Amino acid sequence: MEQVILVDEHDRELGASEKLAAHAAGRLHRAFSIFVFNSEGQLLLQRRAKAKYHSGGLWSNTCCGHPRPDESTAAAARRRLREEMNFDCELRAAFEFVYRAEFANELIEHEYDHVFVGEFDGAFVADESEVEDWKWMTPGELRRDVRERPEDYTYWLRVALATDGWARVEEEYSFQAGGALGRDGR
Repeated sequence: MEQVILVDEHDRELGASEKLAAHAAGRLHRAFSIFVFNSEGQLLLQRRAKAKYHSGGLWSNTCCGHPRPDESTAAAARRRLREEMNFDCELRAAFEFVYRAEFANELIEHEYDHVFVGEFDGAFVADESEVEDWKWMTPGELRRDVRERPEDYTYWLRVALATDGWARVEEEYSFQAGGALGRDGR
């Protein structure tokens, strides 16, 4: 039985709950979203498998999930990236946001979402039980497509792209021909 960490609006731990019970009750809990870029400045998106408990078949960020009790959010993000996308890369914390969304199946996502970014250029084979498809898009292409077809994208991705935190990520990553160049020269 998968457990999530219940938190308050300041991300202070309040306890734990079974994952689906937390989603059924709309309890605020800790989550993470990962955005991985390649050296061409493109963002890796995944289409969630249709069998997922909500938002199946929708395009979303590279990977997302929940830390387990007694697991750091950063460690959980790396674990989940390996489980879903079958690759690993360094991740750094970028920003946080809170959102609440109600779904047709009566589940409620109420999450304190920690956003991580990373860079990766290698080959991978995503877990088909988690990921139906994947593609690389520039942030500009993604924003344009989300405006034109919001129903094709997960709620939390749309919310993340509208935050000041996302604007800072795009500003920090000034992509140039031949690779990604951030403030620290990587």
